[in-house]
Amino acid sequence: MPLEYRHSPQDMSDRVAYGLTKMLRFFADVFFRKRYGHRAVVLETVAAVPGMVGGMLNHLKSLRKFQDDRGWIHTLLEEAENERMHLMTFIAVAHPNWFERALIIFAQGAFFNAFFVLYLFAPRTAHRLVGYFEEEAVISYTSYLNEIDSGRLPNPPAPQVAIDYWKLPAGATLRDVVIVVRQDEAGHRDVNHAYAEELRTGRSEGKQISEPGEKSELAP
Repeated sequence: MPLEYRHSPQDMSDRVAYGLTKMLRFFADVFFRKRYGHRAVVLETVAAVPGMVGGMLNHLKSLRKFQDDRGWIHTLLEEAENERMHLMTFIAVAHPNWFERALIIFAQGAFFNAFFVLYLFAPRTAHRLVGYFEEEAVISYTSYLNEIDSGRLPNPPAPQVAIDYWKLPAGATLRDVVIVVRQDEAGHRDVNHAYAEELRTGRSEGKQISEPGEKSELAP
């Protein structure tokens, strides 16, 4: 799927998810502006929440209903871990100050509880919301990349944690890190839109939607 893919809202569930995403994007743009490293530090702490919540609730559902999860739990928990590694990487790039650390605690606590309730009662909207979040993440990292390429932001050596996690070459730079992180976000975008599509249409009953690292056939 193209890197610039955008899902057009189809119904009220999609429009609610899309509206929430645009509202949160507005506040993020006002607060962070072009401080992309600091934006990544704060937002990745939130981005790691949906996969953990979704994995946990699907785990409990599988136990409660005595049915296979069709790969959802593994995929969602892997997404949460991947987003956590994004955070570990950008902490080494942009060290958060005391205010940003306080903001992280507040944002994570508020978002976890809100997303938990949303996923409990409207999982399709929750997955669509994450899909739209990831669309915005791709845009943000593309802007970050453009700032680096233009010379307006520095391009220091990649943090060792990123080199180890993505198996980057020893001479990798921040630019290389932004590229692989953006690709991760595009993958999460496709998987969450695919999950929302299955919940909307009921397709692929009894079949795993996707294997980690593979394109889903249900991606719209």
